[in-house]
Amino acid sequence: MSPAGCSHVNGYKVDNWKQNLRVIYQCFVWSSTAETRRRKVLQGDAGWTELAKSCICHMCGAHLNRLHSCLYCVFFGCFSKKHIHEHAKSKRHNLAIDLLYGGIYCFVCQDYIYDKDMEQIAKEEQRKAWKLQGLRGLINLGNTCFMNCIVQALTHTPLLRDFFLSDRHKCEMQSNSCLVCEMSQLFQEFYSGHRSPHIPFRLLHLVWTHARHLAGYEQQDAHEFLIAALDVLHRHCKGDTLRDNDNGKKASNPNHCNCIIDQIFTGGLQSDVTCQVCHGVSTTIDPFWDISLDLPGSSTPFWPLSPGGDSGTVNGESHLSGSTTLTDCLRRFTRPEHLGSSAKIKCGSCHSYQESTKQLTMKKLPIVACFHLKRFEHSAKLRRKITTYVSFPLELDMTPFMASSKESRMNGQYQQTVDVLNNDNKYSLFAVVNHQGTLESGHYTSFIRQHKDQWFKCDDAIITKASIKDVLDSEGYLLFYHKQFLEYE
Repeated sequence: MSPAGCSHVNGYKVDNWKQNLRVIYQCFVWSSTAETRRRKVLQGDAGWTELAKSCICHMCGAHLNRLHSCLYCVFFGCFSKKHIHEHAKSKRHNLAIDLLYGGIYCFVCQDYIYDKDMEQIAKEEQRKAWKLQGLRGLINLGNTCFMNCIVQALTHTPLLRDFFLSDRHKCEMQSNSCLVCEMSQLFQEFYSGHRSPHIPFRLLHLVWTHARHLAGYEQQDAHEFLIAALDVLHRHCKGDTLRDNDNGKKASNPNHCNCIIDQIFTGGLQSDVTCQVCHGVSTTIDPFWDISLDLPGSSTPFWPLSPGGDSGTVNGESHLSGSTTLTDCLRRFTRPEHLGSSAKIKCGSCHSYQESTKQLTMKKLPIVACFHLKRFEHSAKLRRKITTYVSFPLELDMTPFMASSKESRMNGQYQQTVDVLNNDNKYSLFAVVNHQGTLESGHYTSFIRQHKDQWFKCDDAIITKASIKDVLDSEGYLLFYHKQFLEYE
């Protein structure tokens, strides 16, 4: 593609060129099926109606030889056999669009060209097309609801969707054993425009192959499946990056990997251990894909919920007396913890074993933050589910829990720092996984956000519309948030 701008596009940019270009992208480039194409065209510009019947080369009748559409008139031609070239020369129509990938070709420059305005229209129409699709149920293959709800969350993760639908995976394995290849195929199925439930048997068997502890038709934990799936995807997609120019760059995430999984899901957790004698601090930073949060009602003592009062609003969460919020759980997670005399650590400054305090904070936030509410308690004496209701917000500001905000929390007390300009730490909820029932007999479902305020409930093969109230009133087991400044509607 020519890096410099093409002067020949100026002759095309007259009258209703934007609308005409949008029609081509809508009807012939981003429409996924023949039926979708036919339906869109018949509802659109009448001049394209006859073309809806047969999207083929007007000279030879073929449809597989890199078909291009003239941008000036209703003409399709093969690029491989140069039929579109002949048309361009005879009519002096210098621009055509590749119907497979959407690139614009200039016959004068003899290259694919870049134009900011055209590129913006292409991306806008592509995202509109994807959003019209993507809602598809998954057949339960026998206690596989734990997998289905995670697949729904992953296929509705915006940047992950963009990656897989842009065909960016470069496989270095045998394709029949690569989980990334299978996920890529799964995304294509989800966004194909088909509405019938998909049968994810290949995905299930590949997960069994690469994560043997999940093999078998017994009910598994959705959180455990998520971590196993991310781990296998991470191992199978080395070299696959979010953008082409990321290749060769030093990874900025704590996992020191530029793969698509780490770029989206990996954050950095800072642990500060402070000696109680000399107050020397030992700091380590570890990568994480999710944050597991203790709940009131577990055998682990829970830090007081609302310091300084029993009501108030933090992160948009209504904090009524006796209720628990996601913010409460995050406060507890990031509070200083006294390790006690039975857990003395050798201080690097004192060079002796001393009592200490430990505090966790967020050093680096991931693009997608997943919070795991620890509802299943397993111990030598106890196996039970914790059903404590935890309210969670549609929008979440993680600034108070950053390592840089540590000084705002003293001795476990919470002081909110206001930083209205720091949008890097603000998130929007886009998926929720729920568990109904008991440890012995339960079922997983999920809520996913399709548009800004449109939510759907995914219960295996059944997809139904849901209200925001349905989402926020649900129990919550896994909560998926996406950074706001990297989102688009």
